[in-house]
Amino acid sequence: MFPLFRFIIRRILISIPLVLGVSILSFLFIQLAPGNYFDSLRANPQISEQTIRALQSQYHLDEPIYKQFIGWFINLFHGDMGYSFVRKAPVSTIIGQYALNTLFLTLTALVVTWIIAIPFGIISAARHNTYVDKTISFIALLGMSFPSFIVAIFLLMGASAIPGIPIGGMTSISFEQMTWLQKISDLFLHLLVPSIAIAVLSVASLIRLTRANMLEVLRRPFLLSARAQGLPRWEVYRQAFMNAVNPLITLLGYEFAGLLGGSAIIEIICNWPGLGSVMLEAVMTQDIYLVMGGIVMGSIMLIVGNLFADILLAKMDPRVSIE
Repeated sequence: MFPLFRFIIRRILISIPLVLGVSILSFLFIQLAPGNYFDSLRANPQISEQTIRALQSQYHLDEPIYKQFIGWFINLFHGDMGYSFVRKAPVSTIIGQYALNTLFLTLTALVVTWIIAIPFGIISAARHNTYVDKTISFIALLGMSFPSFIVAIFLLMGASAIPGIPIGGMTSISFEQMTWLQKISDLFLHLLVPSIAIAVLSVASLIRLTRANMLEVLRRPFLLSARAQGLPRWEVYRQAFMNAVNPLITLLGYEFAGLLGGSAIIEIICNWPGLGSVMLEAVMTQDIYLVMGGIVMGSIMLIVGNLFADILLAKMDPRVSIE
């Protein structure tokens, strides 16, 4: 328990300069962009220049860039990510509200991905060079060829032809009047299209990776010897998968953060109230503190995902030590 605790503390300490570096670069790039949020206010004749300057002073945007960043980063450790100019609310409140929706969608897509991809990858490896293997490989290659937003559009078109399948939003209008069982069913139906659209590309790549790892392990001498000695076929594939799972677990950490960022387009197409659509609006309106909050959130999710993958890898494989 203590080695694990020390490992987590060490990773958290290492993550602080990482978040700092990402924040500095992001803040500089945002500042280098031409114009700012207050330029749009100047186009409104009812807002005086004096009012705009007062707002800039209130949000410390009249200070040098390095002072703005230092003040924002110090406040970040107190849980204050700044204030959203467009949404008129604290950034931490906005991210907390919409990040949960995105996390719910992303985790669902991740579960769907692994439930589908792992069995099909194992079957493809077990039926190597047969029609089953070639069919699964062709479908996986086809899935990798289509961008997720194209898949989402086709799924929306298909869902619109099926009665009872919603094609937008997270819940129905009458959600509050439903029983808890009806609410779960309603959420599930709204999740179908966006989660499948996000999962398609990940399923295709994970099938190919699982297949490749399984084929490589199945050719190792200890498994060839075990098969020759009459070990049951299912046990051979179980042992092969346990030895092939390490790269998949490593991928899990990156995939979790990648899905979080990659869901933005799907959220917009499917009208899912998540962080992706909020971040797009923030970038377009140059709501700098909301953009910075989203970037920090993405960095933290990447760090947490990799930390979880490393711990899971140490638990799954006795050859890997937390030390």
